[in-house]
Parts: sequence; C-alpha cells; structure tokens
Amino acid sequence: MMPEIKQYIRLVKEIVLSSERPLRYYVDTYGCQQNESDSEILRGLAEEMGYLPADDTVDADLIVVNTCAVREHAEQRIFGNVGAMSHIKKKNPDLVILMAGCMMSEPHVRDRVKKSFPYVSGTLDTNSTDRMPEILYAILSDRKRRFYFDEDRNILEATEGLPRVRTNGIKAWLPIMKGCNNFCSYCIVPYVRGREQSRAASDVLREAREIIDAGHKEITLLGQNVNSYQGIEGGFPALLREVNKIPGDFRIRFMTSHPKDAGEELFRAISECEKVSAALHLPFQSGSDRILREMNRGYTADQYKRKIELARRYTPDLAITSDVIVGFPGETEEDYQMTEDLVREIGFVSLFTFIFSPREGTKAARIHDDTPESVIKDRFLRLVAVQDAISKESHASRIGMLETVLYDGFSRDKDALSSRTDDGRLVIVKQDPSCIGSFGKVKITGSTTWSLIGEPMDE
Repeated sequence: MMPEIKQYIRLVKEIVLSSERPLRYYVDTYGCQQNESDSEILRGLAEEMGYLPADDTVDADLIVVNTCAVREHAEQRIFGNVGAMSHIKKKNPDLVILMAGCMMSEPHVRDRVKKSFPYVSGTLDTNSTDRMPEILYAILSDRKRRFYFDEDRNILEATEGLPRVRTNGIKAWLPIMKGCNNFCSYCIVPYVRGREQSRAASDVLREAREIIDAGHKEITLLGQNVNSYQGIEGGFPALLREVNKIPGDFRIRFMTSHPKDAGEELFRAISECEKVSAALHLPFQSGSDRILREMNRGYTADQYKRKIELARRYTPDLAITSDVIVGFPGETEEDYQMTEDLVREIGFVSLFTFIFSPREGTKAARIHDDTPESVIKDRFLRLVAVQDAISKESHASRIGMLETVLYDGFSRDKDALSSRTDDGRLVIVKQDPSCIGSFGKVKITGSTTWSLIGEPMDE
C-alpha cells in the first residue's frame, strides 16, 4: 500500500471514529466480474477507514456506486437508482455519495453527473479506485464536490496490496490484468478500462495462495482478455499451470478469452491441469464474416469453428459457452441466419445473447442502420429459442451421470442447495445446508432448460 494512501486512510478514520455514532457504508455494484472485484477493494478501503457495512443504501453514511458502461440499459438503470438517492440525502445531509467505475471514465457522463446530480459528492474513474480515501478526506474536510480522472496510470500497481472484503467465502475473483487493446467497433471497454496491463505472476500467485488459505474452493482468474496476459514467460497458459500447482482442494476458472488469441497451448493447459474446470467461455459475437469484419473481431466464423474443434480434441466433454450480439448495424437476415447456423453447429451449453447497444465514442455507434426494431427483436427471440432447445438437450444428456459439484448456497426455493459441476452447470440438490462450501458427488436425475437436478451420492 502506497504511503500516501495510508495517510489518507488514517485521516479519514480519525473523522469517522469521532462521530457520535458508528458510520456505515454501502457499495452498490453493477456490471461484470471485474467490477465485482473492484468493489471488494472499495469495501476493503471503507472498512480500513473505520466504516461498518450497511444492509442497504438507506442505512449508509457513505454510498459508493460502482458503475457499468457496457450497455445503455445498464446506464439508465444506474442513473435511475442514483436519482432515487436524493431522498436519502435529504434525510441525511451528511451522506457522501461517490460514483465510481466505467461510466465515470466517460467525459460526457461525468459532465452529466456534475450538472444533473448535485447531491453526488464526487466521482472516481477506473484508474482512481485506490484514491477513494483521498477524495473522501477532501469531501469530508470542506464538503466540496470532487471529480477524479486519471487517464494514464498503472492502476494494477496502485491497488496491489490494498485490503479486500470478499462477500463470498466460497468463490473468489482474482484479477490478473486490466484493459483491452482490441478495440472491437461496438465496445466501450478500451476507452473506459484503458490499455492492457498485466499483473506480475508472483503477485497473482501470492494472492491465489492467500485465497486458498482463507478457505475458498474456487478461484476465477479475471481479465478483459486473459489470453493477452504477459506477466509470465509463456503467457496465460503458463500462469494457469502455476496456479494449478498450488496445494489444496479447489477449482480454477477464468474469463474472458478472445477467439483470435485462444490457441493450442491454452487448450492443452485446460486438458492437463486437473484443477482447471472443463469449461471455456469464448465469445463469437456473430456468425457472419462481414459482420465480424465490421466488428473488428480479427477472425472469421470458420476460424472460430476450428478453434472449438481443437479445444474439443484436447477435452472432448469441454463445456463451451459464448456471447453473441443480435442487431449489429447493417445486419441482414442472411447475416442473422449465419449466426443461427453457427449456434446450431457448435452446440453451446449456454449463450449470452444481447441486442446491439450503441456506445458513444465507438465506431459502431456512428454506423447508420434503418433495420426496424421489431425485426431485431424477432431475431433475438428466435436465437434465444434455438439456444434454449440446445441447452435443454445438452442438460438432458447428463441424466444418469455422476458429477462432482461444489455446493455454493441455497437454491431459489430455499428447500434445496445450488451447486456447480466442474464444467459450470447448475445442479439443484436436496442436501443438508452444512454441505455449503464443500465438494460432493451427485447423480444427475433430472434436467430443465437451464439446470440439472441431482441426488447426493456421498459416502
């Protein structure tokens, strides 16, 4: 931890502890797993400064909204929820509201916050996470608003060693890199997360050991494109092998991979490392080569298929999941049909399907498109139906099999436990709650479109 950060933590803590009552914080997180990981640092810093956790925003004296900029719907939902916080501020004038994360890396969004949300105390962009004690001390000292933006900064170095509060004692996020250099034409990530930076392998492995020593049973290695990791000779496959060597009974997952960078060494590592889950999330985005070129994805549909074939050659039962965008500007019915054909041919276990969302500042946002919204929605629903049928069949094929699962909590109806197989499938099991946080054997006895039903087979 940097000396100046320690100093600001101490100064804020003096203010917090001088309060007549305990002060509480709440971190409201939106978006991806990287944001979840960043929020662990935000919570860690808050508690280091003397704040106690609050159950909800209405009970908090410090609210940090960790934002997501990937889709317009998420941005509008965030603005709506922040708008509702004005009522909390009226009841508690000393409340500090900070907005952090990807939206705060967009100049036009920061301007909107300054002008339209006067009760928001300040902002932190993605490169300013570690500066939360600094901005908080400034705000508490003179009650003036602060808006921090650090465009060119190694945030990985700045956050190394900062305290984390992980709310999940079973599964842990482990960031290995940040940023992206690919500049897909529809994607805001390179603009809000910056260029690629890799954590030193020694730091990753140290934290991985700490996570396992703390009792976690699953580690997910995080990066916008893990296959671009450069913190060790041999890249990401070499890192996977090093994490796999750590003693303990745990699983390793990772996300996200880019098809143009995923290759044979990765597929070999997945096959040979016994702790690495037999699962691969590999977004293809479109089955049309023309659309893929417009997206600046760097591969063709045929090249993507060959990657999947190679991966399955090493791990025949590998569970493949993916992302796809429907309604990219200029998409024709023929383009859509190519996407549907690819989905049928690959046979994904599950598919995250999105309607194109224009992001200000990206190339795709400037492409004119007069395709009716009704047509795009129809294609979206058709593709979802196709994938649902594939998922249902895939899950049904597991009936009768024995699986090792990790019990991770209660199911929705609370009278059973939820668990995950090695390849990431959800299994609902009637099991004693004391099993949560442990591995167990189950026999698959039923299935639905989205999950499996299991029966305990423990000795």
